[in-house]
Amino acid sequence: MSLRRIFVEYRTEFIFGLVLGLSVVVSYSLSYLIPLDFYINSLNPILNGCIAAVSLYGAFVLFRHHQGVHVRILWACTLLVWAVMATMLLLHVIAYNRPFDTERIISLKGRELIIGDVYAWILLLYPIAVLRPGWLNVRRALEPLVLVAVIVAIDRAFGIDSRFLLAVIPVLWLGLLAFHIRKYRIWCEDNYSSMDNIDVQWIWRYITMYLILGVSYVCMSFSYTPSHAFTQQWLLLFMLAYSTEQILFRQDPWVIIHRAKKAMQPEPEEPEDDNTAPQLTNAEYRVMLEEWINKEKPYLNPEFRLLDLRQVLPLNRTYLSQLINTEYNCSFYQWVSRLRIEEAKRLKTEHPDMTMEEVAEQCGFASARSFYRTFAREEDMTPTEWLAAQSQ
Repeated sequence: MSLRRIFVEYRTEFIFGLVLGLSVVVSYSLSYLIPLDFYINSLNPILNGCIAAVSLYGAFVLFRHHQGVHVRILWACTLLVWAVMATMLLLHVIAYNRPFDTERIISLKGRELIIGDVYAWILLLYPIAVLRPGWLNVRRALEPLVLVAVIVAIDRAFGIDSRFLLAVIPVLWLGLLAFHIRKYRIWCEDNYSSMDNIDVQWIWRYITMYLILGVSYVCMSFSYTPSHAFTQQWLLLFMLAYSTEQILFRQDPWVIIHRAKKAMQPEPEEPEDDNTAPQLTNAEYRVMLEEWINKEKPYLNPEFRLLDLRQVLPLNRTYLSQLINTEYNCSFYQWVSRLRIEEAKRLKTEHPDMTMEEVAEQCGFASARSFYRTFAREEDMTPTEWLAAQSQ
């Protein structure tokens, strides 16, 4: 695949990586130009105030527009925790005129590292809730902190230096979480015809920000300088603001599927595993499906989902997914993408005056960007290159 097609496919990631990289470089470079006294007495309280303000505002907006989405409520609670922490640090400076950062600090001590681990785990609750819906509860949310308590107890009992262990624990948690991303992507592609707003790339962006914060945290555990502290605060502010915007406008695929199942099944809702097994062969179901697809063209609807196939096939979600995977050797998302691409080719051939944006809209793509990205992935060429090849 050419560099141009790679850019079309991953344009959002390129832009995000550029912005994040520039934020890291600029913040770290600026920190060396900032006088130490100004940072300790003025800039540090200002940054804590900004973190508190962004967190409080984000929590207010998410609580007001949560629409019953669990992960939005969870992230709003996370923002409240950060708002309380930043406010306490700010009040400490105002009330006692004793900044948290002083020249005497050369590294984070055990107390600061323990607090850092707690907040690092709180930041991981959101991706856990996204990747493993229904798994997270109060007991499971507290269990990982037991490891922190054990390390602290060993430190106090034997007097060992546990700074490194406390600093790398969040990175270990993150590594375990990464194993669930592939399963999440497969689940989304087996249920949705569009990855816009629910794609797994957003989780990777969140993890990237978390990992950079974690690396900075490890550095601060051994060399606590105003440069490290300023970069840490700036990145945290960037992460909280960007994540809030993304979570507010991003759909929760698990909630959508749950609501669709409730709308289609009689009350009380029957467990999916209890549904009747298929009565026909896969080939017979495929004929029924393709007749309906060719006649109704439901894939032209951007909100087309796997469970919509139940309008013609009396199967539950598991059987529907297996049918698509077996008969078409691809996921539901890939199958629908191919149908839409073929429809786009037909439209552009019969109506050459139509713009690509109009074609994308009529073929069921959520956006023109999604159309270009999908076309480049499926055809190994951009729509423009395909048109040029057709005209030759």
